[in-house]
Amino acid sequence: MTDATMTLPAPAKLNRLLLITGRRPDGYHELQTLFQFLDHGDTLHLGRRGDGEIRLTPELPGVAPEDNLIVRAARLLQAETGCRLGAELHLDKRLPMGGGLGGGSSDAATALLGLDRLWQLGLSLAHLAELGLRLGADVPVFVRGHAAWGEGVGERLIPVDLDTPWFVVIHPGVAVSTPAVFGAGELTRDTPPITMARALQGGASSWRNDCEATVRAIYPEVAEAIDWLSEQAPTMLTGTGACVFARLDDEAEADRLLARARERWQAFKARGLNRSPLHVALDR
Repeated sequence: MTDATMTLPAPAKLNRLLLITGRRPDGYHELQTLFQFLDHGDTLHLGRRGDGEIRLTPELPGVAPEDNLIVRAARLLQAETGCRLGAELHLDKRLPMGGGLGGGSSDAATALLGLDRLWQLGLSLAHLAELGLRLGADVPVFVRGHAAWGEGVGERLIPVDLDTPWFVVIHPGVAVSTPAVFGAGELTRDTPPITMARALQGGASSWRNDCEATVRAIYPEVAEAIDWLSEQAPTMLTGTGACVFARLDDEAEADRLLARARERWQAFKARGLNRSPLHVALDR
């Protein structure tokens, strides 16, 4: 990296727990969740421009450039600060779209933090997280950079330290529509809220995802992956999917399971992290 260029990670996240405790008048759902990062994700290359132009390559299939969260993050940062600098941005995309791994939100957070540094704006994390929330409910946790208990639509965050096992993550080959899942009549919306302390005391063996039954019903490909993976290790859906993950105690075990999973699906292994690789990279 130089003063004019940066290369930064945009890590994936998992929802280790996801409870739906109610529905708000605006149609959004009240959630309780545990976010954790993975040492796997996209990579964003950033270069400073002097002409105010924001250019992103390559274009994502089905996403207009101005609708891309990276471009929207850059424009929002310019509008908020009056900054006249621009950026040349290149995304190495590894995380699947519609996978429940937070790829677009993570890309946006990396753009916010990277451009804040590149343009020497000096905004606080709190300010950047507030900007991130305007882009999406999952963006603030990536901006804050620590595993967290989340409430509201996922934006009210309390840092936590979770266990850091290995995970094998399978993408079943479908893109899940989050609006379709949250709009489904059979979705559980009345789980009694629990305290963060109770959730953490219960441990990973007691965690679940309230979206899982609905996603299984709508997407048989996801159900097939959950059924297969759960025979190998404790398994859960992340977010609204489509990705599902198995928790494993050691890397060798994860390697063996990954090899078997790749005979049928796109899959990867990753370590759970309580501190985001983005923040580690920025500290360097």
